[in-house]
Amino acid sequence: MELRSASAETDRLVTVTLDPNTITSINPDEVHEWRIAIYDLLEDNSFRPARVDAVGPFALHMSIIGNYIVLDVRHPETFQPIAAHYLSLTPFRRLIRDYFRIRDSYYEAIRSAQPFQIETVDMARRGMHDEAAQLLRTRLDNKLIIDLPTARRLFTLVCAVQPYASRIDQRKSELPSVLFVCSMNSVRSPIAAALARQLFPGRLLARSVGVNGGVADQFVHQVMEEIGIDMSVHTPHILDELVANRFDLVVTLSDDAPGAVQRKGLEANEVQHWSLADPSSVEGNRESILGAYRELRDTLRRRVREQLEPLVSGGSQTP
Repeated sequence: MELRSASAETDRLVTVTLDPNTITSINPDEVHEWRIAIYDLLEDNSFRPARVDAVGPFALHMSIIGNYIVLDVRHPETFQPIAAHYLSLTPFRRLIRDYFRIRDSYYEAIRSAQPFQIETVDMARRGMHDEAAQLLRTRLDNKLIIDLPTARRLFTLVCAVQPYASRIDQRKSELPSVLFVCSMNSVRSPIAAALARQLFPGRLLARSVGVNGGVADQFVHQVMEEIGIDMSVHTPHILDELVANRFDLVVTLSDDAPGAVQRKGLEANEVQHWSLADPSSVEGNRESILGAYRELRDTLRRRVREQLEPLVSGGSQTP
């Protein structure tokens, strides 16, 4: 552990996002549980990466790869990577099972049990949480510096997301893969990828990146929420962060994207360029700006449905 004293102003998380490629659900109750766990964690936490010089506050981006939770610490405004750690779920399997068993018992006790029975279940719940928090701090020793209450809340979030993880290794999956690329991965490409996942659930792998790093866009959150897609969990990524190098289809959505894709040397069965205006450049009042975002969303929904249907149905995308 580092010796410097903690700072309440800088040693904390202010943003938590979830990778929509590996943590997936269309059940509103499950998504609500994620949001509550994220809210509780952000409300009160002490958090900083060890062995790096970065000064907080920090953003945390979580994904699930195989049997690992990836804790990706980033700058909260630029989303530039700071440190990433793989946390094996294996040591937590029993505790995760106990979490759901005791949680269900606690909810049942609240509805029908006597006060002493509720207290007994609650004591077991707190004991399990303390054990899990201590194990989490031990496993993250010399990686992330977190206090016990933060570890408790982080474990709750791990429990909330891991049952609904889509553990698909893109390098081994036989599902068709699509990559959307725009300038900053803030508006056009994340909207397109989210729509692809909504229109073809479980039938393809859709990712999005930017040529350069961007920031989350609140107008995107609003217009996508209108059609039932939660974009508050989106974290902008750049081309250089891609692990996979081959896709069935690459779609570029900004003028600078085709050249960047070519320089990156990505392999693809087909590359398409969809020339669509960036609504973030529109000037005017809030409603006129939202109108531009909605127009982009609806245009992309039509294009994604038309262009990706042959791909997911087994048809050829090439001329």
